[in-house]
Amino acid sequence: MRPPASIPVPRRPGRPANQPGTDHRDCLLDAATTLFARQGAAATSLTQIARAVELTPAMVHYYFRTRDQLLDAVVDERIGPLIERVTGPALGDGAEAEGTIAMIVGLARRMLQTAEQAPWFPPLWIREIVSDGGLLRERMLQRFALPRGQVIVARIAAAQARGEINPALEPRMVFISVLGLTLLPLATASIWRRLPEPGRLDTDALARHVSALLTSGLGTPPTERDSS
Repeated sequence: MRPPASIPVPRRPGRPANQPGTDHRDCLLDAATTLFARQGAAATSLTQIARAVELTPAMVHYYFRTRDQLLDAVVDERIGPLIERVTGPALGDGAEAEGTIAMIVGLARRMLQTAEQAPWFPPLWIREIVSDGGLLRERMLQRFALPRGQVIVARIAAAQARGEINPALEPRMVFISVLGLTLLPLATASIWRRLPEPGRLDTDALARHVSALLTSGLGTPPTERDSS
């Protein structure tokens, strides 16, 4: 007599089964990215990443054989697309036709918009890219920041030679200044939002501030009467 066929037990809602699934890899990458932004990559263990999505550490090793593979995936699949979103339009031919100042302001605005959609981006950048010893730093610099930054710096220098922008500017520092005006305020929002200033300072207000600072500096812009 054959034994009765086993009846599959439906999985209870909530905790995911510790079996390979199509979305487990993405969940692990999201958890790693969030934890890296919060406490740094060096301070984040694979066990913490697995626990964040209710999986076992073995599941992390199933998708990422080594820690370096996990770091590479975070850079290539989480940070890289954001860098493309920010810098892509500035590298196209349309940016040159638009004008260098508009290109720089566009970079700043897209940086703010991207950071608003991915709140982990500013703190991760400060912890892992700007700080010495960040485990993601060289990966980011070599794969995205330096190659793209070189093109943008060259375009700024060319515009400077044509007399389109301030000759006192250092082309290599313009892109760094954009990062400082956008990512640093967002990464330190918990501090400056405590200042006694009326009104709500949201991303749109910060974008206006950055645009004004990039285009007009700290001086009072000329009025119509001054320019007539």
